Amino acid sequence: MALRLGVPKKFRGLLRLGTTSWKYDTWKGLIYDAGKTYRPDDYLADYARYLDCVEIDQWFYSLFPGGLRLPDPGVARFYAQSVPDDFVFTVKAPNSLTLTHYYSRQTPRYAAFAGKPNAAFLDHDLLCRFLDGISPLESKLGPIMFQFEYLNKQKMPSKEAFFERFGEFIDRAPKGYQYAVETRNPKYLSPAYFAFLKGLGLGFVYVHGYFMPPVGEVFDTFKPETASFEVIRLHGGDRAEIEGRTGEVWNTIVAPKPADLEAAARIVRANAKKRVLTYLNMSNHFEGSAPLSLRRFLDALAGKKIDGLAPR
Repeated sequence: MALRLGVPKKFRGLLRLGTTSWKYDTWKGLIYDAGKTYRPDDYLADYARYLDCVEIDQWFYSLFPGGLRLPDPGVARFYAQSVPDDFVFTVKAPNSLTLTHYYSRQTPRYAAFAGKPNAAFLDHDLLCRFLDGISPLESKLGPIMFQFEYLNKQKMPSKEAFFERFGEFIDRAPKGYQYAVETRNPKYLSPAYFAFLKGLGLGFVYVHGYFMPPVGEVFDTFKPETASFEVIRLHGGDRAEIEGRTGEVWNTIVAPKPADLEAAARIVRANAKKRVLTYLNMSNHFEGSAPLSLRRFLDALAGKKIDGLAPR
C-alpha cells in the first residue's frame, strides 16, 4: 500500500489533495492494494492512507419527483469513522437546494414534473435538514459547495437577482460552516460577483469544464480572494468521450492537460502566499486517472515540466 501522497513542506496546512469520489477498483496499484478484494465499504479507509481529502457528491442528486433524498446520518458516521482525525470531506450541497426547476428529462411516469419549478430551491429548512444529516462528520467536514447549473434568463433574470436571492439564503444559513459557490454562468464572473462572495465570506470554486473559462484564465483575470479557502475542481470536458476512451478503467492518462495542471499550481502558490487554504478535487474525467493526475499536479507545483506521459 502506498503511503500518503506527499505535499511539499511549505504547502502543508495550505493545500489538501483529493478526488471527486473513491470507489474505483481500477485504482488498484495506484491507491488500493493490487491483491485485495474490496467490498464497497472497504475503499475509504485505504484511500485515506494516501490522500487527506475527498469530495462527496452522492448527496447532490436529491431532487426527485417521488420525494427529496437527504443524507443518512449513519452513512456520514461510517465515513467519519473510516478516516483519520486530520482527514476532511468537501461536500456538494443537494441539488434540491440549487436547482430552480426539475430536470427537463424525466421518466415517463414523472413526465409532468419536467421543467416544473422546484419549490425547495434555496429553502432554509431543507438546508438545516441536510446539515443535520451530515452532522456526524463533525470536525472532518470541510467546505459545503453550492453547485448551480447554468442559470438562463428564465431561471434567474440576472446575476443581481441571484445575488439578492442567494444572499438572503446565506444570511439565514446556520453559522460555523464553510460555504462555497460554484457558478456555471461564465458571465457571472466579474468584480461584482467576487465582491458578493467576499462580502458574505463565501469560498470561490474554480471548475474545469462545463463551458467555463480555463481556471488559469479566471485566476489571471480576477485574482479571486473571497474567503480563507478556495476549491479547485478539475473535472474535464466530455464525460462520455473519455469514458469511451478509457472503458472506465481509470489507471492511465489518456487526455493530458498540462496547461491546466500548471495553472492550478499557480493558483495554489498564490493562495499559499496569502495563507489561503486550497482544496484540490481531481476527477478521473479530467485526464483519465485522478491519482495519476494528482501526481502530475505535484510535479507542476514543484516546477517540473509535465507532459502527456503517465508517471509510474
